[in-house]
Amino acid sequence: MKSRPKLLITGAAGFTGRHACQYFEKSGYEVIGVVRSLADDLDIGSTIPCNLVKKEEVDDVVKQLKPDYVLHLAAKNHVGTSWKEPIQTVETNALSTLYLVEAIRHANPDCKMITVGSVLQYNPQDIDTLTHPYSLSKTLQSIIAQAWESLYKVNIIIAKPSNLIGPGISNGICSILAKKVAGMEQMKEESIIEVSNLNARRDYLDVRDAVRGYDFLFRFGKSGEEYEIASGVTLSLEDVIQFLSQLSKVEFTVRAQSNKASDVFKGNPEKISQLGWSPQISFNQSLSDILNFYRKLS
Repeated sequence: MKSRPKLLITGAAGFTGRHACQYFEKSGYEVIGVVRSLADDLDIGSTIPCNLVKKEEVDDVVKQLKPDYVLHLAAKNHVGTSWKEPIQTVETNALSTLYLVEAIRHANPDCKMITVGSVLQYNPQDIDTLTHPYSLSKTLQSIIAQAWESLYKVNIIIAKPSNLIGPGISNGICSILAKKVAGMEQMKEESIIEVSNLNARRDYLDVRDAVRGYDFLFRFGKSGEEYEIASGVTLSLEDVIQFLSQLSKVEFTVRAQSNKASDVFKGNPEKISQLGWSPQISFNQSLSDILNFYRKLS
């Protein structure tokens, strides 16, 4: 009987990590979730604690498990926090990647790894495109991955997802707004939504579609390449709130500090689409699932 391929998922207790663990377990992988603490409750067969910025711990885990695949999701993903904690952000996002690829190189060179960056990365050839320390940290992460693929032929792919949304605990704007509306419906929140700029536009993608994208990259992705995983469509914050108002059981007032034209972050899914992937979950369905998730928690 052929054994199941062994998949190590870092950041397993996070928003994307929980979805990834469930998806790949159902897809026939032997999933091992890497967590900071075993207190994290995951609905998978196996978890292991590891501080990914401690090289010795990373070496021990990879040497012990010798995974066939690694999905590196662990990261500090908050732009605001990166301004307050730039060193910790760069350390977590860049060093953890470096320690992982180096451990894999020694323990199992045939392992296939996906490191998850961001569409918010900047162009290293144009420093003026750098907007925050988070962008720097994710760019360094990708540079490390590409360097180890080039220098040591480590089999590593870089995924760059857009703004991920969907059911589950998340600090993303859609979750923040849905949680607020769920509280209004329970009369625990004032019926007012305050935002900074209604014209801020983002590319939103359901986290479950992103995880499917990682599956496509494991199966068909080319080592050393970058793949944006996105919807290819942008929505303004005003659009998001209008969708949410249609789903809400209560009426609410919106207050915005600004309605000026704002920056636009749009992903380009063309490259991963050539592998056969495309988004399956509509924005409205994602938002409905988020709202229902927080309704159950209220």
